Amino acid sequence: MSEEKENIQFELTNELIEQVEQLIEAKKDKELKKLLDDFHYADIAEILDELNLEEAVYIIKLLDSETTSEILMELDEDNREKVLRNLSSKEIAEEIEELDTDDAADIISELSEERQLEVISHIEDEEHKAEIRELLAYDEDTAGGLMAKELVKVYETWTVAGCMRRIRGQAKEVTRVHSIYVVNKKNKLIGRLSLKDLIVAKSDQKISEIYIPSVDYVNVHDDVEDVAKVMAKYDLEAIPVVDDDLKLLGRITIDDIVDVMKEEAEKDYQLAAGITADVEADDTIWELTKARLPWLLIGMFGGIGAATIITSFQAVLNNYSILLCFVPLIQATAGNVGVQSSAIVVQGLANDTIKGEIIHRLFKEFLLGLVNGIAISLVAIVISHFFFHTIYAVSLTIGVALIAVIIIAALIGTFIPIFLDKRGIDPAVATGPFITTSNDVFGILIYFLIAKLILGF
Repeated sequence: MSEEKENIQFELTNELIEQVEQLIEAKKDKELKKLLDDFHYADIAEILDELNLEEAVYIIKLLDSETTSEILMELDEDNREKVLRNLSSKEIAEEIEELDTDDAADIISELSEERQLEVISHIEDEEHKAEIRELLAYDEDTAGGLMAKELVKVYETWTVAGCMRRIRGQAKEVTRVHSIYVVNKKNKLIGRLSLKDLIVAKSDQKISEIYIPSVDYVNVHDDVEDVAKVMAKYDLEAIPVVDDDLKLLGRITIDDIVDVMKEEAEKDYQLAAGITADVEADDTIWELTKARLPWLLIGMFGGIGAATIITSFQAVLNNYSILLCFVPLIQATAGNVGVQSSAIVVQGLANDTIKGEIIHRLFKEFLLGLVNGIAISLVAIVISHFFFHTIYAVSLTIGVALIAVIIIAALIGTFIPIFLDKRGIDPAVATGPFITTSNDVFGILIYFLIAKLILGF
């Protein structure tokens, strides 16, 4: 389907869904095709996500493979898996042949090993088949697992006239030509070619005379997050992928990187919220429970720990019961400060902007915690003294405790993500419930220790 048909004003309505369902039920294929022909494939995928499985499969089998192959890539992952289960291996192969190699490999990788072999055996284009097999051999979290084999490359020994002829042939297989890569006779990447330079050059000039030797690239085994950082840093729309000998293997485009960044952001958001697995709202209760229960249990034990600490200071509560009223303030402040600090550090680690020694970062957080602590404690002292009519010693206890708690929470929220990152653990796991729970416990302990010190019980 042509890109001109893309409708950025598309709105999914109940009326449209009902119209599609009625056309399917009446088997009015011509009317249904005419209706869907006005929509971009991403819009059709959105429609299919709202239909039941039988209706979605009906549309996939009705439309041509050139269109449905793109629709499959836009479908919700769970829905796509269900649709693929209802297509034959030959039908899936027909969809695969219309896709770029990276998208084709992504879809095939979702199938069982036995089904993968069946689908690949039905692919008629031998070159396409071989390239898909090559991509499936790479880890999905590496540049090799993300790259596409479709690209435009030229040899340094070609003339401009010969280069133009060959580029026309190669460009037919590439959706968008972001760059033209230059290789030597051993297929080693040596530079890139400006389209402007190619157009204005004389027809008998060699490519070696006009190409640009400077070119950014990534290794086929590089982690996808590192690839994303390189492309973001240099503002690249595409980047070539090479092996250890600098042989050109493929390219990664910005749309693939955006998908990676989106997935990583969703993963980090869930980790920060205390969800340990990649789940969605429509997943089963069992799957959602497995993802959410572990951190809830940790939070529960943290609460029991805080309750134990309070119980051990029962003597002070008998004489200064007003202290118990400010426990929620201490816990909430500790948790909020810790989450703020860890969120900033995790973001900095993700963007690769945190540099230097950890001690300097901790010292900065100490000063920041001290300033914030003094400001908040002054407000808390005034409120506790004039609104709760606490004695001076109790107000002082609350103020000093807040300063100490804020400083400790800021240091914990800063140190733990950096510590985890240096040991290869996703620092996002440090935010949310983990930081909140640990700071709740430490906050209560510090609060009552300071109370004991100032009130002298």
